[in-house]
Amino acid sequence: MARANDEAAALIQELADLLSITGGDAFKIRAYEKAARAIAGHPEDISTLGLAGLKKIPTVGEAIAKKLADYNATGTIRQVEELRAQIPAGVRALTAIPTLGPRKALVLYQELGVSSVAELSEAVERGRLRGLKGFGAKSEENIRHGIELMRQAGERVLVDVAAELADGIVAALRDVPGCRKITHAGSLRRMRETIGDVDVLAASDDPRPLMEAFTALPLVAEVIAGGDKKTSVRTTTGLQVDLRVVPPEAWGAALQYFTGSQAHNIRTREIAFRQGLKLSEYGLFDSDSGELVVSETEEEVYERLGLPWIPPTLREDGGEIEAAREGRLPRLVTAEDIRGDLHTHTDLTDGTAPLERMVAAAADRGLEYYAITDHAPNLVMQRMTDEKILAQRERIRELQKEYRDLTILHGAELNIDPDGGVDWDADFLAGFDVLVASVHSHFTQDRAAMTRRFVTACENPHVHVIGHPTARGIGRRAPVDADWDEVFAAAARTGTAMEIDCFPDRLDLPADLIRRALRYGVKFSIDTDAHAVAHFRNLRYGVGTAQRGWLTPDDVINTWPLDRLREFLSKKP
Repeated sequence: MARANDEAAALIQELADLLSITGGDAFKIRAYEKAARAIAGHPEDISTLGLAGLKKIPTVGEAIAKKLADYNATGTIRQVEELRAQIPAGVRALTAIPTLGPRKALVLYQELGVSSVAELSEAVERGRLRGLKGFGAKSEENIRHGIELMRQAGERVLVDVAAELADGIVAALRDVPGCRKITHAGSLRRMRETIGDVDVLAASDDPRPLMEAFTALPLVAEVIAGGDKKTSVRTTTGLQVDLRVVPPEAWGAALQYFTGSQAHNIRTREIAFRQGLKLSEYGLFDSDSGELVVSETEEEVYERLGLPWIPPTLREDGGEIEAAREGRLPRLVTAEDIRGDLHTHTDLTDGTAPLERMVAAAADRGLEYYAITDHAPNLVMQRMTDEKILAQRERIRELQKEYRDLTILHGAELNIDPDGGVDWDADFLAGFDVLVASVHSHFTQDRAAMTRRFVTACENPHVHVIGHPTARGIGRRAPVDADWDEVFAAAARTGTAMEIDCFPDRLDLPADLIRRALRYGVKFSIDTDAHAVAHFRNLRYGVGTAQRGWLTPDDVINTWPLDRLREFLSKKP
C-alpha cells in the first residue's frame, strides 16, 4: 500500500479525533472516519491523483478531496494543524488511553490540569477524579485499566504492521547477489498478535552485500549495531529490525532456532542434550566430537530429535512437543482451505465500497461463497432500515445471475442487546442466509450479565455466528468479561459458531480462547469483517490466529463445501 495513502488516512482520522474532542458534528466525524478507511484501502497512490481522481475514492466528497489535495501539496492538512494548535498535545495523548473518550480527556485537562498519561495515573491514584462531574467509581476503574493496557502494549506493534514491514524488507533483499534464502522469523513467523521487533533471516556465503543493502534501505533511520552475522536497525517508524545472515548449510537449524519461543527452544535443546547432542543456530552437533549431525532444513533437525516438523504457529511450548511425540499434531487450517467469507460490509452501512465492487473482489479471490452482512438497525448510527436491507437482497439476486462460480449469501450483522436480544423479529430474520451477532455496546456489563447475554444470543435459532466475541481492540479496549466456559458450552449445544475476526486489532477470538472453545466441540468461522476491498488481505492474520488455536479445516465452517455449510446453518435448534 502506498505510504501517502496511510499518512493521509492517519491525518483524516486525526481530524475526526480532534473534532471529537472539540465537540464537532457527529455526522461529520463519522464521515471523516469512513473516509479514512477508504483512503487507507484505496488501490491507487493518492499522491498521483488530482482533485477529480481523489473524488472518485469511495466516501470522499468535495470537501475531503480538497483536504487530500492540501496534503498532496503540503504534506499536511491545514485544518488538522489549526486544531492541533487549539488542543494541548497532552490531551491528544490522553485520547489514546483505551476506555477514555475525547470529551472526558478535555474535561480532565480543563478541570484538573491533567495533560499526560503519567499525570492522569497519579490523579487516579490520589482519588482526584472522585466528585468530578461525569466520573464515577466505574470510570476511575476503567481509566486505571486503560492505562495498564496502554503500558502493556509499550512499543509493540500489531502483527500487520510488522508483517508488511518484513515483507518489504524480504522483497528488497531477495535479489541481492549471493542471497540464497531469506524470510522473517521470530514472533512474527509464529503470528503473535503484537510484535516487539522484527527478525529477518538470510542465508549467504558472503553476508556483506546483504548487510550493506539492508542498512541502505530508505526505511532505515538508524543503524544500532552492525556486523557480518547480525545487523540491527531502527526504522523510520521506530521499529527495530534485526537481520541475521548464516551460511546456507546452517539454514534449517537457524530457522528453527530463531523461530521458536524461548520456552519451545529450551524444550528442543533439552531433547538434544538427552540424546548426546547440542542444538544451536548453526546446527545439531555431537556433544563429544563436535561433529555436525544435521542443519540444512528444519525437517531434518526435528526428525533427528525424534519429532515431526512442528508448524511455526505452534512453537510456544503449549503441548506441541507432547503432541508431536504422540503423533497428535493437527493438520492446521490454511488460507488455501478457506472457501468463503461470512462477515463483510458495504457502503450501505459503514463499509467504503459498494456491493458490486465487494462481490467482484470476492469472485477475484476465487471464493466459492460470499456473505454480505451489513449492520442491522439497532446500531442506530449506521441508519439501516427494513427497506434498505430488502432492496439489497433484491440487488444480490440480480448480481447472482452474473456470477456462476460464486454463491452470494445475504446476511446481516446483528447487535446483541444488553439482555441478549437481537435486531428484527423471528419472521424477518428467517429471510436471511446467514446471521452474525455481535456485541457493539455496554462492554462493561458484569460477568454474570455478559454471560447471560451471550448464552441468550446462542440460543436464538436465527443466530449462526457470534462475531468478534470478546469485542476487544488490541491495545485500545479490554475484552468483555464473561464465563467463557459457559458461553462455549452453549455455543456447542446450540450449533453456534464462534468467529475469528481477521482485523489485526481484533484477532478475536484470541488463540487461548479458541483452544478452550475447541475442547467443547465448538465450530469456528474465520472472517475478514472487510469494510473495504483492501481488508480481504487480513485473512492471513485470522488464519494465523486459528493455527495458534490448533484448528483444523474441519473445525472451520467456511472451509466446508457450500452444501455442508448450508446444512450447518439450517440445523440450529
